[in-house]
Amino acid sequence: MNASPTDDVRPRLAALVTTLEEAGALRTPEWARVFASVPRHVFVPRWYEQETTDRGITAWRLRDASDQGLDRDAWYTAAYSDRTLVTALDPATAERIGDRTWTGLPTSSSTAPHLMAGMLEELDVHDGHRVWDVGTGTGYLTALLCTRLGSRLVHSSDIAPALADAARTRLASLGHTPRLTVHDARSGHPDATGFDRVIATCSVRSVPAAWLHATRPGGAIVTDLDLGIEGGLVRVAVDGPHATGRFTRTTGRFMASRGDAHTYPRKLRPPYAPETAVRPTTVTGADLRNHYPFRLLLAFHLPYAELVYHCADDGALSLQLQRRDGAWARSLIAGEHHPGTVTYGGADDLWATVESVWRWWNDHGCPAQDQFGYACEPGGRRYAWHIPDGRRWDLTGP
Repeated sequence: MNASPTDDVRPRLAALVTTLEEAGALRTPEWARVFASVPRHVFVPRWYEQETTDRGITAWRLRDASDQGLDRDAWYTAAYSDRTLVTALDPATAERIGDRTWTGLPTSSSTAPHLMAGMLEELDVHDGHRVWDVGTGTGYLTALLCTRLGSRLVHSSDIAPALADAARTRLASLGHTPRLTVHDARSGHPDATGFDRVIATCSVRSVPAAWLHATRPGGAIVTDLDLGIEGGLVRVAVDGPHATGRFTRTTGRFMASRGDAHTYPRKLRPPYAPETAVRPTTVTGADLRNHYPFRLLLAFHLPYAELVYHCADDGALSLQLQRRDGAWARSLIAGEHHPGTVTYGGADDLWATVESVWRWWNDHGCPAQDQFGYACEPGGRRYAWHIPDGRRWDLTGP
């Protein structure tokens, strides 16, 4: 029997559900009932609050029961807010800079409830479905699935033993006993196949073939794709080694999947090419930053390139596009309606691709992300396409 939320939590749960319904994230009564039944604070007894130091550096302040500045009401307010709460930092990058404060890269979190709600609605589960939840994390999403389907139909996997152990304890406190496993889920499930649904709260470069194998024909996978410049949530229907679907209207990004329980591997990048030229452009860094579907479309044209912020010595901020061979191009984040300049290095003018894609996107009515399809085929071929006219882009990449 599942434990019921206490009287002091029920109003907060009701308010969260109302927020998610008004935002369009919760769209069905079944999931509204589930979100109203699962106390999120059980899964975030501690988290890291983002701060900015006086030197402008992002830092993370630990908040938990031993924090004298945190009372129960503040804990509940954070837990029932519609925001992501970071719960773990990469020990390879974390550096203690204060009594309860660190710098470093997040490696685990409790995802914002609106994003979880949107993904679960996209998943389209039905009574009796077996579901594999990739990325147990705090266990909150697993608890939502258990409440909807029952524990015996829910499997969940995480790369980190400590996270899985903590999630198991929290889930048991609410009466949930799903099958939890610790492994790199990109290689498949160690003892189960035939899932009706797979949902992943970590990003992958492509839908792993092992996930297709683990999903029964007619089943579906919802995951976050990392295509380099941009990515997004896709829902694909599985037919053996084939999977076809589309980017979802729910938007959001997740931390990258990893093979290590604690840290991410360091990326090896070639030296940047010397500066080649500076020229005018009518597509600025602001255009790129402000239009998610445009960034996604650009990622189709330049698979696995990167988009990063660049800060000049004078403090001017640009968006920089860079490729694995060291070529790069950047433009200031200036006013949207003002012409700017682009600076680039390497043999190719990467910003010429930005301008060409910008023209195509505008000429086709600025299509949203759910107007683009995604497919995986045997042998590893992957491609995206514009659903209205069938234009395709190969995503196999380097």
